[in-house]
Amino acid sequence: MNKASMGRPFASGNVAPLQIDQEAEQTAFLRQYGMLFWRWRKVVLGALAACVLIGLVITLLMTPQYTATSTIEISRDSNKIVSMQGVEQDATDADQEFYQTQYGLLRARSLAERIASDLKLADDPAFFALFDADKDGKLFSTAGGRAAPIASREERLRAAGSLLLENLRVSPARMSRLVDISFTSPDAALSQKVANSWAKSYIQSNLERRFEASSYARNFLESRLQQLRVKLNESERDLMTYAREQRIITLPGAGKDGSEQSTIAYDLVALNGALASATSDRVTAQARYDANRARPGETSEALDNNALNVMRAKRSELAGEYSRLLTQFEPEYPAAMALQRQIAQVDRSINREESRVGGAIQAAYRTALEREQALQEKVSGLESSFLDQRRRSIQYRVLEREVDTNRQLYNALLQRYKEIGIAGGVGTNNIAIVDLSDLPLRPSSPRLLLNLILAIAAGLALGGVLAFLLDQSDETISDPSEAERLIGLPLLGSVPKLGVGTTPSEALLDRKSALVDAYLAVQTSLQFSTERGMPGSIAVTSTRPAEGKSTTALALATLLARAQRKTVLIDGDMRSPSIHHLIGTNHDRGLSNYLAGNSTAEELLIPVEMFGFTAITAGPIPPNAAELLTGNRLSALIEELLKTFDHVVIDAPPVMGLADVPLIAGRVEGVVYAVESHGIRASLVRTALARLSSSSSRILGVVVTKFEPKRANKGYGYTYGYDYGQEKKKRSTLGI
Repeated sequence: MNKASMGRPFASGNVAPLQIDQEAEQTAFLRQYGMLFWRWRKVVLGALAACVLIGLVITLLMTPQYTATSTIEISRDSNKIVSMQGVEQDATDADQEFYQTQYGLLRARSLAERIASDLKLADDPAFFALFDADKDGKLFSTAGGRAAPIASREERLRAAGSLLLENLRVSPARMSRLVDISFTSPDAALSQKVANSWAKSYIQSNLERRFEASSYARNFLESRLQQLRVKLNESERDLMTYAREQRIITLPGAGKDGSEQSTIAYDLVALNGALASATSDRVTAQARYDANRARPGETSEALDNNALNVMRAKRSELAGEYSRLLTQFEPEYPAAMALQRQIAQVDRSINREESRVGGAIQAAYRTALEREQALQEKVSGLESSFLDQRRRSIQYRVLEREVDTNRQLYNALLQRYKEIGIAGGVGTNNIAIVDLSDLPLRPSSPRLLLNLILAIAAGLALGGVLAFLLDQSDETISDPSEAERLIGLPLLGSVPKLGVGTTPSEALLDRKSALVDAYLAVQTSLQFSTERGMPGSIAVTSTRPAEGKSTTALALATLLARAQRKTVLIDGDMRSPSIHHLIGTNHDRGLSNYLAGNSTAEELLIPVEMFGFTAITAGPIPPNAAELLTGNRLSALIEELLKTFDHVVIDAPPVMGLADVPLIAGRVEGVVYAVESHGIRASLVRTALARLSSSSSRILGVVVTKFEPKRANKGYGYTYGYDYGQEKKKRSTLGI
């Protein structure tokens, strides 16, 4: 953890680092795409300029269009002038299909053709000329130039309706019942006329559709009513004939629900009620009779009898007096005997009265029993008659139900027929015009500002797509960091592209140049490439010519010499030598002479004082350089030179198409591979490296040459932005 992070504690645990990582990823993501656009800015700006130019030209060439808009209100329910409903079912609040149906009807082809017919547009050549709809002249003239026959008017009407629909826009207002009907055309008056006519014609067609539906329903119901009337009369005649033949007599309204009832059923119901009442009376009388037989004198009739109550009271008084006399006298005492005779007389009177009450109870019981039995016999007789009549009434009920069904159907259809007749004649409508269109004074299109905005958006989108496609298809190394991923070799360093008019020799002689700094970084990386540090013998090659391999070899030799290392630079490209140009000499004698056995190494050494190293040029160009390299002369040369020099740097030829590089690479300790930034595809580099793999050579790494930070994907503008002399420039700017 650095000092800055130690001095700024996180808010809660590990949340802050996670947030920082996410913000860093988002920043890197935006920076990556920003650099992608910057890299292909010319493509993006070109696409943007092209789209803006095309949009501007199209806008200026477009014919002005005028849009007229009328507004209508579509209600779910029409005003209820009468309580009857029409044929069409009213829509509910949850029925969104109603409004979708209305919007579809507004764009109906039949409505468009009706408007075209009302406004006589089908017979107006100027109308078709406004929309360039009759370029070939088939609607108003034949092949011979004669006028079109009358039979083609239907075709013109259909074409006019199609034109109207193509330029019509139906726009429902959100959360309301309002609908805007807009028509656009090059003629402002025509747009107003069509928009207003569309609203009025839609209302009229809606009324006609309702009336036609009611008219069809009335005609249908009239035929059905006539059929049901005949059928009802026939069923009533059949019912009366059967009732007369079977002598089935019914009483209207005798049933509980007010329906008809037969006389037998009516009598049976009445007798059943009387029998139930008689049975109840008989049960009550029998209960009193049984109670009197079990406990005479204790029945309710006996207890409620006044005479018995008086006699019982009198007997109680006599019994009391008799008991008092017996306390003083014997039972034979005359007064006592007289009381005893009176008590006996009262007892006889009580018994006679109780016998009379019991006889009355028995008589009432017998009367109730006889009445019940008589009613039971009558009910049994009526039941037999009722069952017989019921058997005969089965067919009667069938015929009666048929009559009721026919009557109900007839009454229902008759009622509906009357309602439709009234509802259809009222002419209610659920559509109303809110605003008619005014004459448009300004064109609705083209809109220059809107079209330019759309053109800019389209240009940016097109440029972004092109930049993305070009970036995905670009296999060149744009960033040094991509070298290891695309090529599979470690990155030794990146070298900037020299400015215009600056040669590699001039840049290397300037110890403060960016080129020297870049190759110092490469030299530092090479010092860590082997266990012994900087390899003794190094070959510098590339995939193809002009990728900066010779400059790299010259720079490595120069920097090693400045590091007080004795270095010799050999121009190994005997097919197209270039080192002699860089050091300002010729190649009359060089490597080819040594490999051919015509010279010794000491004879070929050329001191290069301005760079501080010794050089061996390529020598005369041989007929076949590969044959000279197949022997052991190159290995012997390197061994001989390493006895005197610390390092041997060979500027090898390119790999592709030549057999020289594998022969040279197998003789040195390591190979430095130069790759031109923004110039060569990675697939070619991989193919060249595959050829080198067969020579048992050791590739130390890759040097990205001619690198332009501004063209990098991820941005390396800071890499070479700081240079020697910045402080001096700043001081001069400040006037110090």
